Amino acid sequence: MAVLGSGSGGNATILESGNTRILIDAGLSAKQIVLRLEMLGVDPDSLTGLVLTHEHSDHARGVDVFLRKRRIPLFANAMTKEALEWNLKSDIEWKVFQTGQGFQLGGLHVHPFPIPHDAAEPVGFVVEQGGTRFGLVTDVGYITQAMRSHLKGSHAIFVESNYDEDMLEADTKRPWSTKQRIASRHGHLSNTQAGELLADVGCGLLQGVVLGHLSGDCNCPDLATKTVQGLLDHGGLDHVKVLCAQQDAPTEWLEFGTESKPGVALDGDLIQTELF
Repeated sequence: MAVLGSGSGGNATILESGNTRILIDAGLSAKQIVLRLEMLGVDPDSLTGLVLTHEHSDHARGVDVFLRKRRIPLFANAMTKEALEWNLKSDIEWKVFQTGQGFQLGGLHVHPFPIPHDAAEPVGFVVEQGGTRFGLVTDVGYITQAMRSHLKGSHAIFVESNYDEDMLEADTKRPWSTKQRIASRHGHLSNTQAGELLADVGCGLLQGVVLGHLSGDCNCPDLATKTVQGLLDHGGLDHVKVLCAQQDAPTEWLEFGTESKPGVALDGDLIQTELF
């Protein structure tokens, strides 16, 4: 997997196994999606499908233009489709899934599960193939038991780690009401909440974690990594590697699963190796 970009300016993640390539969310502009896929050696026309977590612009902004000349099926649940389709001009090949029921997408089995967020019908995903399990959760205000149960047993997890509590409290740019929303059950996960979730669901199978949706004002990659890694270490998961996605540049490919080899090299915020 690789994260094309993550943050309030747009989110998109590419996941590949065998001949199947799926794009999870398309919140970047179509131009940026194409550019960053090509940076990773991926022909945009080769995607097996595009899957959406929810309809908010930072997760779906690029859908219309990206699919205007491409016959790539768009997978979404009924409420997300309804929230989006009235504003789309492209002839979309919709594939409607039911939240809570898994479906096959090429060689991958995708299981969408409900998450708490102020969208029509937001979901997280667990994607499985050949004994390898990947979990993705972004834009959630609090941790539910469903999230915990679905993420358990994952080899890799992408999770939002939006803000540091002290930095948010000290921020002078945001009014009190905005701070309250960010930290509320309708907001986002803090570094501590993300770390506690990962420490709770992690096990010997978990090889690596990618943190996303970091606030540009109320967080930084070093602090997020340190906080989450500390909570994982405290929970006996010191073998798990923690990496941060960026808004303005894609990560390198990250390889994980039952056949991946140990080892990681990290330089600043960018992942410089194919292996967790």
